[in-house]
Amino acid sequence: MEKVAVQLGQRSYPIVIAPELLSSALAVPELSMLWRYKKVAIISNPTVAALYLPNIRQLFAQQQVIEFLLPDGEAYKNLQSFEQVNSFLLENGMPRDALLVALGGGVIGDLTGFVAACYQRGTAFLQIPTTLLSQVDSSVGGKTAVNHPLGKNMIGAFNQPQAVLIDTQVLSSLPKREFAAGMAEVIKYGLLGDAEFFVWLEQHQLAIAELQEPQLSQMISHCCQMKADIVSRDETEQGERALLNLGHTFGHAIEAWLGYGEWLHGEAVAVGMMMAFELAASRGWVHANDVIRVRALLQAFALPVAPPKGMQIADFMPYMKTDKKVKDGRMRFILPKTLGLAIIVDDVTETELQQVFAG
Repeated sequence: MEKVAVQLGQRSYPIVIAPELLSSALAVPELSMLWRYKKVAIISNPTVAALYLPNIRQLFAQQQVIEFLLPDGEAYKNLQSFEQVNSFLLENGMPRDALLVALGGGVIGDLTGFVAACYQRGTAFLQIPTTLLSQVDSSVGGKTAVNHPLGKNMIGAFNQPQAVLIDTQVLSSLPKREFAAGMAEVIKYGLLGDAEFFVWLEQHQLAIAELQEPQLSQMISHCCQMKADIVSRDETEQGERALLNLGHTFGHAIEAWLGYGEWLHGEAVAVGMMMAFELAASRGWVHANDVIRVRALLQAFALPVAPPKGMQIADFMPYMKTDKKVKDGRMRFILPKTLGLAIIVDDVTETELQQVFAG
């Protein structure tokens, strides 16, 4: 069992990582605060619920539990779903001192966290991420939001969970494409701040792809620790936390241009990271061989490394100009200075982008 603490003073919380954790969570001391809630609302989707909802019911067998299932997919991460969940809670008389449980991937986690931030001005919530991407990224750090047609995650709040339960065994039921999408976020951690971790991923890629332990838990724990450290220093993304958006400026534009749901978030981020490295290489910041290594590792997990067919830099611009990192009217990008060290830059021009990606 791996344990990571997100240090945020009175809002600190544990991340617990282990195979079959959904069957053993009651015995984990760090999670004892969860069982004090008398009323619990579980938010999930039909796919995940069919597999794991019985486990969660068993965890909260002593509590009064209600359940809401949202249709599966990024297309449902919107204000309509936000309203539906709030209406469900009100119709069932859920009090402010209830616990909301997010059982699912990033869509369920982000939506439930945002509902928890707003319902009766704030209720507690628990993250139980069931995809690799949500385990290593979206469930940690308190970013919650829904999408808008004009941009991804544009409506939301910072809201930290009570805890994060990561059962690595659930990844065995995850489609390979979903697992690969999560690996994009895993690889991101090596690229933005830990070259040794990137090398470790290169060396253990076969074991990871086969979901072997202890490599799988070690990998997830390392990512969570890196993010926890960054969040503890910059919870609301005033500076350093923006580095976690490596590849996301391009990636969010891809998702919005295609229409949310056609590409998985991790697939778009993989392409975004590749574009960031190619842009950095054109500036002489990273070696051409590093670009090749990044491309090779992404492709080893069957991730795309080029924008969708037909998408040009001109198609990226409207979305990038409304990106949340825009400051004083200037687009800001996360670019690598070297493999394992990323920085925030605000001097990338549209002309430079067009020249770099023309071919």
